[in-house]
Amino acid sequence: MSILDELYATIEARKGADPDSSWTAKLLSKGPEKCAEKFGEEAVEAIIEAVRNDPQKLKSEAADVLYHLLVMLAARDVPLADVLAELSRRQGTSGLTEKASRGQ
Repeated sequence: MSILDELYATIEARKGADPDSSWTAKLLSKGPEKCAEKFGEEAVEAIIEAVRNDPQKLKSEAADVLYHLLVMLAARDVPLADVLAELSRRQGTSGLTEKASRGQ
């Protein structure tokens, strides 16, 4: 089991928990829209640190992005395994080819 699998399992376990018991439970209790908003905030912070070329801060912000992505997925009942399966399906396919197959 990877650290992402373990983290996702912890997030899933926090669903329905007392919002005063953990940050994850509090965030999930605010609904999927708030979880998505928080993910977006963290993504912007990571972008800022990448532009500033601060590897230490980027590392920290990237961890926040991954965590909040998993919370957002859990809030919408999208299993991490499904996302990993999609990545696996795409492996070995040119990004240009994959994107063209989606009509984008």
